[in-house]
Amino acid sequence: MKKFLLGTVALIAFAAPAAAADLAARPYVKAPPTPIAVVYDWSGFYIGANGGWGSSRKCWDSVAPALFIGGEGCHDATGGTAGGQIGYRWQTGTWVFGIEGQGNWADFRGSNASTLFLGSRNESKIDAFGLITGQVGWAANNVLFYVKGGAAVTADRFRIVDIPTGIVTGTTGDDTRWGGVVGVGLEYGFAPNWSAAIEYDHLFMQDRTYTFISPVGGGFFAADRIRQDVDLVTVRVNYRWGGPVIAKY
Repeated sequence: MKKFLLGTVALIAFAAPAAAADLAARPYVKAPPTPIAVVYDWSGFYIGANGGWGSSRKCWDSVAPALFIGGEGCHDATGGTAGGQIGYRWQTGTWVFGIEGQGNWADFRGSNASTLFLGSRNESKIDAFGLITGQVGWAANNVLFYVKGGAAVTADRFRIVDIPTGIVTGTTGDDTRWGGVVGVGLEYGFAPNWSAAIEYDHLFMQDRTYTFISPVGGGFFAADRIRQDVDLVTVRVNYRWGGPVIAKY
């Protein structure tokens, strides 16, 4: 019996390696590739369109040479605007720097009855404006927060109207007025070369004295010092080239 058991154990010991050799080799599985992180690059030239709303605060003071006569009240000239912009940005790390030029058609109109000259109405209109600005922004991949500042120019028209008759008694004609602008915006890159933004701008157009000419006789009618500020809220869409999306491991 003892010899039988020893023989059985020996037989199993010799048979086990042979059986293991007949088993199929374990298949080799390649490790999955390292995932790619897509980084949005804001660098490059861009061109786009914008549209929105604006309001211009006007305060009139009647003046004569070296003499303040009195205030005539204020009004807000409001309306729509549409235009375009072109610029260039370059990105270093999470910081984005840029320069931009913008030109817009506008229809900001407003008026108020003069508190000094009863029966007269002061009217104003902005036909267009332009901005030349520098930008500094901070990017979180495809989201960009930026501030801007620079020069602003507006195309203005002012006139004085006789309320009972509706006759224009004084006008300045077309006027170009320069000032400054500061703004802030939030932009989202929704495709490799496309982005959309919402932006707020404030234009400081300061004081300026205008001589009003009578449209009938062509002579001097009145002089007013007019203070003007402009607030803008616009939605923008930009197409960018020269700065593609970059894939990094």
